[in-house]
Amino acid sequence: MSFGKTTPILRIFDEVKAREFYIDFLGFCVDWEHRFEPGLPLYLQISKDGCVLHLSEHHGDCCPGAALRIETDELEAFHQQLNAAGYPYAKPGMEEMPWGSKDMTVADPFGNRLTFTSAIST
Repeated sequence: MSFGKTTPILRIFDEVKAREFYIDFLGFCVDWEHRFEPGLPLYLQISKDGCVLHLSEHHGDCCPGAALRIETDELEAFHQQLNAAGYPYAKPGMEEMPWGSKDMTVADPFGNRLTFTSAIST
């Protein structure tokens, strides 16, 4: 038996704010998006390298306030990039963890917390 990758679904409430945060600030790309018809809630997939996230305006898909960890081998460079971006709602810091890695947590406009970590699983 084997299992594949996990794709978290994060609740969003405002398409413009979601794109400003995930695309413009964090640097994710939109892979695809779907609406059942114009004016209905948005569901989209975004990615940055091997990290894939789904964002949903559908109230039944998930609850706001999720927390997730995203591994990166370029945490310090990403930290510098984000702080240089001029995004007015986040200036993330980095934290040394007791187990030897570094973490950087950023909250999206909808209460979801993304922790980027240098701790790489094997």
